Amino acid sequence: MTLDQLILLTLGATLVACALAVAGLRTYAAGRAQHQTLVERLSQTPPVAGGDRRFAALDRRLRRTAPGRRLELRLAATGLDLTPGEYTVYVASAVAALWLAAQSLLSPFFGPLAAVLGLGAANAFLNWQRQKRIDKFINQLPELARLLANGTQAGLALRTAITMAAEEMDAPAGEELTKVSHALGVGHSLDDALGELAARLPSRELVVLVTTLVLSNRAGGQVVSSLRNLTETLEQRKETRREVRTQLSQVMMTAYAVPLIGLTVLLMMDRAGSGVLDRMTSTFVGQAAVVLAFSLYAAGFLVIRRMSRIDV
Repeated sequence: MTLDQLILLTLGATLVACALAVAGLRTYAAGRAQHQTLVERLSQTPPVAGGDRRFAALDRRLRRTAPGRRLELRLAATGLDLTPGEYTVYVASAVAALWLAAQSLLSPFFGPLAAVLGLGAANAFLNWQRQKRIDKFINQLPELARLLANGTQAGLALRTAITMAAEEMDAPAGEELTKVSHALGVGHSLDDALGELAARLPSRELVVLVTTLVLSNRAGGQVVSSLRNLTETLEQRKETRREVRTQLSQVMMTAYAVPLIGLTVLLMMDRAGSGVLDRMTSTFVGQAAVVLAFSLYAAGFLVIRRMSRIDV
């Protein structure tokens, strides 16, 4: 090989290396741009159909505080289409309305009590919505395990099977799996993405499913056979939970009837004689008796709920 041929070969190799380097840099830059765009899109609050979010300024201020961030996580777990700012304004308006209504219909002493009950009812509503979403998700777990087993048996990777299940399943499972798929798309590990799902919707069934998927993904075990067995177990637990809920329905009605009876008696006393509640709450003894009565009704409600709670 002559010197001229060696020079030409060196120049050609250098040009090819430069071209590959430029192509690699372009691909890397495009990937970083797509990653940043996806992160920004996932971090934004989804817009309301037909317009922007209400109370956006208050919402931004709340999100900067620790209570606001906790409220945002609770609202996300319930599946409600509400921002922390909207929820705060709606609850504050409802509490003010209850205060004024109780003060005008009963007596001024019952205004603060009604406001406290309103705050408790708002918190209980969030817990009820969250538990309702968890129960609905638990009912979808057998179908989810079956879809993941079919996908992995067909040769799909577990991440691809999760994305496929997210597209085929209804809410809330479809929405939660979409969040998992997006988290995997922005670089989160499978363990972290599934761990966040278990934290949003805590339940024994979901923990078992997440543990099975994580261990199978780490150790490279038989995902299909594990999911098949888990599907049968989840079906049995689903039927057991339905039977237990049916058996305890009468007890739950009793728990709600106890405080309603007390409220009804209070209204009947006010209608029986004009000014009865005003005279009763005008002294310290009367006020203490009212507070004690409300506390006993609340304690009875909590005791009945606790005695009727059976973890399956």
